[in-house]
Amino acid sequence: MKFDQWARPATLWLITLTALLSGCTTYVTTQVTAFSDWSGSDANRTYAFSRSAEQQNNLEQATYEQLVAGELAAHAFRQVNLAEARYLVALTYGVRQDTMTVAQPVYYANPWPYYWGRPVDPWGPWGPMAPFPAGYVNQSYPVFAHRLSLRMTERGSGKEVYRVQARNIDEQPALVYAMPYLVRSALADFPLGNGVVRTVRIPLSPNTPARSELPMTAPASAMPVAGAASAAPATVKTGQ
Repeated sequence: MKFDQWARPATLWLITLTALLSGCTTYVTTQVTAFSDWSGSDANRTYAFSRSAEQQNNLEQATYEQLVAGELAAHAFRQVNLAEARYLVALTYGVRQDTMTVAQPVYYANPWPYYWGRPVDPWGPWGPMAPFPAGYVNQSYPVFAHRLSLRMTERGSGKEVYRVQARNIDEQPALVYAMPYLVRSALADFPLGNGVVRTVRIPLSPNTPARSELPMTAPASAMPVAGAASAAPATVKTGQ
């Protein structure tokens, strides 16, 4: 068979495969940790937001409170004046920069691209799609850990009844893009049991600006470097 006779169907197959893969759903992966002493009922789920001095008259704080209020409403919570609230809800949030180091596979091109008058097999031991890499090279890149913590206390007694933290890691530093997913993940299946740790995956909204999501750990295709030390983390911003 001539090469061009083989190349045409192979090219069409690769185009089809690329189209299928491009339609796959991307997920935002969030780790959620909850501590609970919850015994409230739907009848007394009234609340008001509690703010620190820094959070007063803060547009960013107000924006995030609206997201939280929307999710709390789905769990029969009703926002009221401070004097009428049974619970106080406090938000803290922030972004922390760190560095992730992974080992990426390296494939070397065949120095003899043709043998016996035929092109090299791309899946052969020298090809770019070879089954075994020739080696690995360490690569480091910045990542950003987004965090949201929600704390519920009884207004009358000050007793803490529920605390939940949601955290995800992304290449995108802006917290505003991550916050809708943090809020939904933190309040999914409210109330969680005491000491529960779980992972929540939410499909990426098509309206979210272009971003490249990273899972909580290094991707399966990347080999973590044993003993690799991360760069000293730096706090980018905080809502505390």
